[in-house]
Amino acid sequence: MSELLSRATELDAADPLAALRSRFVLDDVTYLDGNSLGALPVGVAERMQDVVRRQWGELRIRSWDESGWWDAPERIGDRIAPLVGAAPGQVTVGDSTSVNVFKALVAAVRIAREGDGPVERDEILVDATTFPTDGYVAGSAARMTGCALRPVRPEDVPAALGPRTAAVLLNHVDYRAGRLHDLPALTAAVHAAGAVAVWDLCHSAGALPVDLDEHGVDLAVGCTYKYLNGGPGAPAFLYVRRGLQERFDTPLPGWNSHADPFGMRPDYAPGEGAARGRVGTPEILSLLALDAALDVWEGVDVAAVRRKSLELTDFFLECVAAYVPEGSVECVTPLLHGERGSQVSLRCEGAGEVMRELIARGVVGDHRRPDILRFGFTPLYVTFSDAERAARILGEILRG
Repeated sequence: MSELLSRATELDAADPLAALRSRFVLDDVTYLDGNSLGALPVGVAERMQDVVRRQWGELRIRSWDESGWWDAPERIGDRIAPLVGAAPGQVTVGDSTSVNVFKALVAAVRIAREGDGPVERDEILVDATTFPTDGYVAGSAARMTGCALRPVRPEDVPAALGPRTAAVLLNHVDYRAGRLHDLPALTAAVHAAGAVAVWDLCHSAGALPVDLDEHGVDLAVGCTYKYLNGGPGAPAFLYVRRGLQERFDTPLPGWNSHADPFGMRPDYAPGEGAARGRVGTPEILSLLALDAALDVWEGVDVAAVRRKSLELTDFFLECVAAYVPEGSVECVTPLLHGERGSQVSLRCEGAGEVMRELIARGVVGDHRRPDILRFGFTPLYVTFSDAERAARILGEILRG
């Protein structure tokens, strides 16, 4: 047994979160793609049988009341809230990440323009390194609101802000490199300029503390199928800070967020609280699968998850340095803990073929063209032995 494999075994034996692995459906595959699709929690299949057979099959429409379907978006939002540092009543679940980004960004511009001074706020800043869809949505929101769109690297945002800035859309963790951006400092800079901050938490929710309330974040969006393990196509969440809820003017008003949803009135009047983020009928099946998946978080401290995440990624990088031929990969993920999310991205020639070979040998990550290998570390179920095995097999492939 190699020294690193022996250390991995010792680290796993001492891991305070080790027992959480039993809450997931896993096999002998080393699964390092939870930053794209989280593993299946053990209780979801049984819960969904009840949802389909009894709630839908027997109770049918009565389940909107008797099974709590109507309140599910806010009830499940309140389960996500502590995982992103939010008090109850500020998170609703429904629609896709893209739709929620659109709602949040247009609403942010409208909030920023209330009581405009002599200079109109007619500019949106967007993370220049963002996941493409966020950029597309930001462009559409800019056209809709008559704003100019300026792509800016997150570290350059403070210098780019000005009296014309209405809203800023940023990613907490860069999807490609795994870089963690400074949410507290950037939010404070946006506020100092009189603009509204919108954060995309897709690659941080469930992986590290976010502390939305503590840092005064205005609006935030996140998906639930990555580190929250809600399943493919699971609905996203929308956070609206309590102090902004009465000013949240959605660009997608629907009957579900109406103050009197069953009044079927021709004029729209927004409801109260987080429910203003709703649009149409909730995606009940996927919503309740997410509800069941969130059971794995019972008794889990997000700070402990973060500690293990950093230990895992540190250990993986140590194993890569030991096993992988020198010069064959370049780490593009920051080494500093304060700048690292819960993934490691390696630049590698022929990354697509290398990842296909890794998957064929039982190590599942993914790649981003043209040359990035991504390895996601979900602390609830990834082990130190997983990290050692992935690096060892990567080294075998690159030496071969």
